Amino acid sequence: MNNSELLKGIRVLDLTRVMSGPFCTSMLADLGAEIIKIEMPGFGDEARHFGPYQEDESTYFMMLNRRKKSVTVNMKEQQGRDIVKALVPQCDVIVENFRPGVMQRLGLSEDAVRALNPTIIYASISGFGQDSPLKNWPAFDLVIQAMGGLMSLTGPKGGPATAVGESMADVCTGMFGAFGIVSALFDRERSGKGHSVDVAMLDSIMAMQLTGLSRQLYAGDTPKPVGNRHPVTYPVDSFATQDGDIVMVCFSQGAFRALCGVMEQPDLADDARFKTNDNRNANEDALRAIIANWAVTQTQDALVETLQSAGIPAGPVWTLQDLTQSDHVAERGLVTEGAHQKFGKVSLVPQPVKFNGAAHVGEAFVPTLGEHTDEVLGELLDLDHAEIGALRANKVI
Repeated sequence: MNNSELLKGIRVLDLTRVMSGPFCTSMLADLGAEIIKIEMPGFGDEARHFGPYQEDESTYFMMLNRRKKSVTVNMKEQQGRDIVKALVPQCDVIVENFRPGVMQRLGLSEDAVRALNPTIIYASISGFGQDSPLKNWPAFDLVIQAMGGLMSLTGPKGGPATAVGESMADVCTGMFGAFGIVSALFDRERSGKGHSVDVAMLDSIMAMQLTGLSRQLYAGDTPKPVGNRHPVTYPVDSFATQDGDIVMVCFSQGAFRALCGVMEQPDLADDARFKTNDNRNANEDALRAIIANWAVTQTQDALVETLQSAGIPAGPVWTLQDLTQSDHVAERGLVTEGAHQKFGKVSLVPQPVKFNGAAHVGEAFVPTLGEHTDEVLGELLDLDHAEIGALRANKVI
């Protein structure tokens, strides 16, 4: 069985938009689940209007909505809500990322959905969870990075709180959502019971910060930004070379002694300022200057090779261009092609887990808005051409 068949036979009703929810369902899609993505007629998921664009199509949307069937339904209309309700018994999972309370107003609360399909997995992704005192706050990635402590840890030493350069709160929440859904599906196989899955962005970003939380919860030490260095161990940091930056990880006394050897300054390992990790932390500025003055005389590739040959973990600081063009990405199949009605082929990045050594296989595609509406309503709801045409004339689909 290949990657794209692991969840074959699972059908997901996807009411999500923008990033955290669509990232979650894209992971399920990559593993073979059938995703029925409900979008607003004429407008679609808000992500379709986020740049960058290829002609007038959002590449942001393409990356997040591979392998999904786009069905346009106006959920502001009762007939539209009735269509969604009619799809519920045909599905194994429903995923939504509206603000808490919206699904109830649409008549699609968990109780209402479970009355239609008792064993469905009902997954809700939100900023703060379904029962938080903050549940009605609007949540975007930057807000969650700020409130989740991540910004307070990020940036140069002594500098202002800084956001991570990607929507990590959205992404990690989507991953936890997929994890929760698959776990619930696994238990349903044994128990026959449905589950509710409640995933909050703030909870998810907090759960990712194990190093900082270990200091906060056990030592009462509130972490502050330290730049690229590790907050506890030194030298674990980045350094400039002649033609680019590198990172090195001297994680032990032995690794530091090896570094002193390759710098041809072996006596530094016994220097009282640097003899222990506590000493090195206390005298970080002096040690950093010594390493930096040596590193800048080397080329990036040569320095990485030198450090790795000495048993010191190291690597170049790559741009996304460097990464996507690397032999690693090519060998691992991390950039794949998907079909698109308008462009023919588009580049996609699937979920990265390999199963049994298998590469990412199976048909990948990116839906145009409403591309699968007639197909899904015809096959799953037995609506004929005239009925579908009437719904379209009434602007329900």
